[in-house]
Order: sequence, then C-alpha cells, then structure tokens
Amino acid sequence: MKINTVLFDLDGTLINTNELIIASFLHTLDTYYPDTYKREDVLAFIGPSLRETFSSMDLERTEEMIQAYREFNHAHHDELVQEYETVYETVEQLAKQGYKLGIVTTKARKTVEMGLDLTKLHQFFDVIVTIDDVEHVKPHPEPIEKALRLLDANPATTLMVGDNHHDVLGGKNAGTKTAGVAWTIKGRDYLAAYKPDYMLEKMSDLLTIL
Repeated sequence: MKINTVLFDLDGTLINTNELIIASFLHTLDTYYPDTYKREDVLAFIGPSLRETFSSMDLERTEEMIQAYREFNHAHHDELVQEYETVYETVEQLAKQGYKLGIVTTKARKTVEMGLDLTKLHQFFDVIVTIDDVEHVKPHPEPIEKALRLLDANPATTLMVGDNHHDVLGGKNAGTKTAGVAWTIKGRDYLAAYKPDYMLEKMSDLLTIL
C-alpha cells in the first residue's frame, strides 16, 4: 500500500531544539539541584514529557520545575533553535504533492507554535497534536491515532518520522510504518535498535522512499 500520510515528531526531527532543551534542563536543574547535573546527564530527558522527568525527581515541585523550564525555554527559543538541512524543502514538496501532513509532539502547543513560526513550517501542516490534546504521550498510540482521525488517514498508509524510540514505538503501536532520523542526538545506533522501517540520513531521503 502506498504511503499517503506522513506524521512528524517536532523536536530533533523537523527542528533542531537540542541545544535549547539541554540548556533549559541545565538551567532548571541547576536552580533546584545546584552542581548536580552535567550535559551528558540530561540527554536521557530528551523524549519523555517534562512531567514524567520532573515528577520522578520531586513530586511536590513538579509543576514549579516545569514552569521554570518553560520560562527559560521561551526566553531563549529563537536564539537557540535551528533548522535541519533539507527539512523545509522536503516538507514543502510533500505538501505540493498532496500528502496529508501532521505533527505529533510531546511539547505544549505554545512552544510548538514558536518553533513552527520561526521556521515557517506552519503552512504545510493540516494537523498538530500536542501534549495539551491527549491523555497519554508517545509511545502510547493515542496521539498518533488522534492525528490519523483528524486527517482521516489509515495507519497502513501512514509513515511516522521521529528521532526517538518514543516515535518509532508509538508508530508501531498505532500500526503505521516508521522512519528514524540518523541525526538524532542519541545516535543512529540507538534508534536503529528499535527497528524502524526506514532510516533517513537527511530529510530529503523521504522523497526517494515515498
């Protein structure tokens, strides 16, 4: 069956928010746990929701820490976020060719809008499912299934593209095809271990695959 729908994760997939996320975690953790966390310690926090990460540290102060993280994140957003090569051209091409396009992310909507406005990618997506729209986050199938419903799409003809095991497993759980991105900050081998159907070296590889 031919793929006619492509769902993307946002951070680390469409836009390079890695430095922003790492800086936001280090700022927050330094406030609450001075001199405890280093850069390499926070890589594990990329992917899960903020609530999942911070509640495992301190249930009492979870909301407070999320707030501190988001304030720093929004304040430094535009200076630290960058585009990945070939993303804009590829997404633009897919939109022109009539693919149904959606974003499924574990971020809050406000931050998502900031990233899409900055990169001008907003115009190409019919559907954006954020953490504000669901009960469960990836790898639970709910956010992907929600995007499929909104796009009136069939999982069998859908490809889920992401930089984290949450994306690959979420796609598998929802019954879609999956693609990992080799530029994931966690390293290509880490992602390959979850056996996505495809591995993209750069986003424009999608045009060949599809």
